[in-house]
Amino acid sequence: MVLLGTLVNGICIIIGTLLGKLFTRIPEKTKETVMKVIGLAVFLLGIQMGFKSNEFLIVIISLVFGAVIGEWIDLDKKLNNIGLWIEKKVGTGQHGSVSRGFVTATLIFVIGAMAVVGSLDSGLRGDHQVLYTKSIIDGFTSIVLATTLGIGVLFSAIPVILYQGSIALFATQIDSFVPAELLELFIFEITATGGVMIMAIGLNIIGITSIRVANLLPGLMVAASLVLLHYLYF
Repeated sequence: MVLLGTLVNGICIIIGTLLGKLFTRIPEKTKETVMKVIGLAVFLLGIQMGFKSNEFLIVIISLVFGAVIGEWIDLDKKLNNIGLWIEKKVGTGQHGSVSRGFVTATLIFVIGAMAVVGSLDSGLRGDHQVLYTKSIIDGFTSIVLATTLGIGVLFSAIPVILYQGSIALFATQIDSFVPAELLELFIFEITATGGVMIMAIGLNIIGITSIRVANLLPGLMVAASLVLLHYLYF
């Protein structure tokens, strides 16, 4: 089943969030420290991903143009609006809490090498091991996020399933028209570009910055386009 790894990932996020809601009596200082530790770990993961690039100029250009496109269409605002809409449906009393949890968790779980590579493995080879590993990590992360950001973390399972599921389904056909060498280049540069975004998420969680990371997401598509141009003409 092509979507098995993706579905397991979504279920782990939901279960982790529900477990996290059981630990709401954790002292605020403990929650704050744990969140900062997660922020540091996410930042480190971003650094590791960033070093995957073989053409870092592609990463820089992708982030710059991605930021311009993202700010123009304001993806960050749209994601937050979705979170606020969910918040109204859920009926929480804390304005913005569900939205923040939804957006933060979505960015953490969606942007990353494991989401892309794992989904490709599921689609190309029917191998779900990478997504199973990601599911465990996301599950534990959602427990901690839910204790501080609330029930909004649960709804991040929806974009995770849609995003990873789409890649997995697309991957079932990708090897018929994309050369293996080009596919490898795609993975390297998209991973590195996503790594910089992951670093920004980590800094946001720690509280050092307030970067609108969602507005950088078009950079992933820019990176894919630049890799294709580089492969064809250089």
